[in-house]
Amino acid sequence: MDVSAKITGIRYRPYLCRSLKEYSFQEIENAFDNDSTFILNIGRKKQIALSWWVSPKRTRSYPYARVYDSLGFQGKKVTIIPVMKDEGKGGDRDFLQWDTLSLMSLLGIYVIICYYISAEKSSRQKNKITNQKFDFKYLRKELKSLLSYQSDALHWNLEQIEKVGEIAKKALFFYDSISKSLGVEMHSKPLAEKRIDELIKGKEIFMRLSRELAKRAQDREIATLQPKEKLEGIKAKLTILNYLGGYYFFTCDEVEIKGKNIYLIEGKHSRQSMIPSLEDIKDGLLKMILFTNLKEVKIGRKEYKPISILKLTSNIQFQKEKLNSSQIDTLKLLRKEAEENNFRIKLNDTDIIEIIS
Repeated sequence: MDVSAKITGIRYRPYLCRSLKEYSFQEIENAFDNDSTFILNIGRKKQIALSWWVSPKRTRSYPYARVYDSLGFQGKKVTIIPVMKDEGKGGDRDFLQWDTLSLMSLLGIYVIICYYISAEKSSRQKNKITNQKFDFKYLRKELKSLLSYQSDALHWNLEQIEKVGEIAKKALFFYDSISKSLGVEMHSKPLAEKRIDELIKGKEIFMRLSRELAKRAQDREIATLQPKEKLEGIKAKLTILNYLGGYYFFTCDEVEIKGKNIYLIEGKHSRQSMIPSLEDIKDGLLKMILFTNLKEVKIGRKEYKPISILKLTSNIQFQKEKLNSSQIDTLKLLRKEAEENNFRIKLNDTDIIEIIS
């Protein structure tokens, strides 16, 4: 099933953002070692909420949950994304996609595209590196530049795109250096250089290339059902056109059509707990931010009224009396967030309102 929609703006109030620890500008490296999202104090009482991605791929290390935690901050929200991450021949290699920056722009998140400059050799797997570190000298420079930047996240992020080829070349240079110093074989350099050459040709080429890759990823995902997902409805492609002129290629875990309504369901599953982890829930909530702001939701030419649902499932039978206090607090805040932003929460097909009072 192919579902299309538009987004003209974002309105959303989060309730599950965790309390963020504050760090000084001088402590930035320590902050990255200890926190995935935090408040950075940069002199003269200037603050930003900063999150960072381990990999440019959005399915690794819960980057959406990290970004979500910054949404409660009233000032500038920044996320650091590596232009590429190569874990060595024994691991994965991922590249940044335009759709990621477009999504961050839509959410009002300023992106700094960065690169790794050092790493350690994995003790567990041959030809794999770990504990990669960003170029903090470069990050400090970009953050200082951002402080005086007066325009919105979209314009900043477009300027980041213009520099993506140069940044990618730096990433490749340092992976060469890491490979030689650690004696770890990396992924094919000619293939990486070919990809970087495409990026250097300009923003429009980068956008087109990234969209093509995102579209292929969407096609792959729609063809598979992960064993961990406990779903019943039809899995669908969801293609969103935003007011920036960018396309998002997502999948919707479950879609149901009842009369004039179309139910867009994001599923999160747990095997060993009665409810999914807080990170999984926050990951799902970023999808709710999109789903609750959709307009002109169509299948072909027929338009439907969208109803967004976050579906939490488990292999363990739900028993409210066996929830711990933290889980109860999470579900109460989750219910409040759903009511405020007009979406539904289901726990193993039962509405959360009927379970949590």
